[in-house]
Amino acid sequence: MDPFKRWPNLAAMMLGLGAERGERPMLRYWRDGAWQRMSWGAFAGQTASVAAGLRAHVAPGARVLLVSESRPEVPIANVALQAIGAVPVPAYVTNLAADHAHLLRDSGARVAICATAALADRVLAGAALADGLDLLIVMEPFATDACPVRRWDDLLREPLALPAIMDAAAGIGGEAMAVLMYTSGTGGTPKGVMIPHRAILSNCAGAAEVVAPLHLAGEAYLSILPLSHTYEFTVGQFILPVLNCEVVFGRGVEQLAADMREIRPHVMTVVPRVLDVVRARVLAEVGRGSKRRAALFGRALAAGLRRLDGKATLADRVLLPVFDRLVFARVRARFGGRIIAIVSGGARLDPEVGRFFGAIGMRILQGYGQTEAGPVISVNRLDAIRVESVGPPLRGVSVRIAEDGEILVRGPLVMLGYWNQPEASAAALEGGWLHTGDIGVLEDGYLRITDRKKDIIVLSGGETISPARVEGLLMNEPEIAQAVVLGDGAVGLTALLVPEAGLDESAVLAALRRVNASLSGAEKIRHPVISAPFTLENGLLTPTQKIRRRAVIDRHLQVSV
Repeated sequence: MDPFKRWPNLAAMMLGLGAERGERPMLRYWRDGAWQRMSWGAFAGQTASVAAGLRAHVAPGARVLLVSESRPEVPIANVALQAIGAVPVPAYVTNLAADHAHLLRDSGARVAICATAALADRVLAGAALADGLDLLIVMEPFATDACPVRRWDDLLREPLALPAIMDAAAGIGGEAMAVLMYTSGTGGTPKGVMIPHRAILSNCAGAAEVVAPLHLAGEAYLSILPLSHTYEFTVGQFILPVLNCEVVFGRGVEQLAADMREIRPHVMTVVPRVLDVVRARVLAEVGRGSKRRAALFGRALAAGLRRLDGKATLADRVLLPVFDRLVFARVRARFGGRIIAIVSGGARLDPEVGRFFGAIGMRILQGYGQTEAGPVISVNRLDAIRVESVGPPLRGVSVRIAEDGEILVRGPLVMLGYWNQPEASAAALEGGWLHTGDIGVLEDGYLRITDRKKDIIVLSGGETISPARVEGLLMNEPEIAQAVVLGDGAVGLTALLVPEAGLDESAVLAALRRVNASLSGAEKIRHPVISAPFTLENGLLTPTQKIRRRAVIDRHLQVSV
């Protein structure tokens, strides 16, 4: 039986499976200088204890802010809250005090759970700007006079209450809110998205069908996105563990290369920028090597691309095993050497980047989703990849294209609405369809995203330009780290270009000339501007590394006046 249809809600599913699976490995994490493991049984037991401890402080329906890096305590806290009918409000560890203030004020959360003293200090600074806190739960020693504090270890000492907590969880319906997930705010103040249990369960069931050919049972999944990200919230906490894949929480971006070599994961999820960077570094290393090595790589890559396109010659079929051993295996080793597939999401993946990895034997499953949809809407299938698309919709998901090109989505994966924003909810769910704000086309059942509805640029001559397409081509060049294109109402396009580390303006302009040569007249960049990097610290990146286009453009226009 489909495990995602067997249970009425997420908490009942995770606790029930914990009781059934006992000592089977579930989570792996780094602590005290070594990798540690947590079994399903330990997870269920600790979750029940935490839930029992929380019931004295948190009423059903109450929202609770959760701020932590990826660690086992996060899924324990999320499921414990869901089991007692409360609602977790995940927050990024990179949030500033003002960000926490907005989440606390908007959600009405009166309780917060934090991993470290430093994170607790920042949450309290945010609470001071909002309406304060009734209780702060911290996973390490911490003291304050600002509000009552309770240690996480105190919750774990609650008597084992698994049967009672499972009975309580069983009565929670699928329409109940499972999480209040705030959008990352690329276009303005983050909104709270009310996601019910049935949305994530539906999303899990559809995604499980997609990953079934990967045979993940007993394999490792390296989790590198934060669990406060809507994708990792669903995939890293529910889909893959339920499918018996051991989830390994990575140690952070600084240790990513070492983690991939050590864990040797079967599958990973990345944002396109990770793939861009790896490809750029590989090509740069090839360029710095000998002419013989560069020629070998070029010949191998060309053969791999022909194989990808189904046009391999007899010579290719003879040489590809050699190329695979001498050339491609070295690139795959950067990811541990055992990757079957990498799921790319969160932003547009340049098709040439997808083809590059496909040619060397790493299949990239580009997908598409939104916080408002559980979040996965569509994804490429392992045996039918179209790198230029985000794949067919998941089973049970209906997609249609509106007259103005907007992608509309319907199905059990769709949100309840926006928290305390009835007008925005009604507009987003008009006619029973989720209005995504993205522009796209459906071709032979495959969805292709062309732009954001509000980001289309109209030049003074009436030409319409997709900035996403041009920005993708620019950032596909190894010399360009970030790019934002603007020019609404202007004669021609301007591009704000951030050089890769160690490169200067001349290298960036040379890359721009190559891109311009491939663009139509209206798409060509007429006014390049070398920019400082867009970062979290200067407010121009979201916590999920998406560029805040509107903020970048507004700041550029202010400086230019």
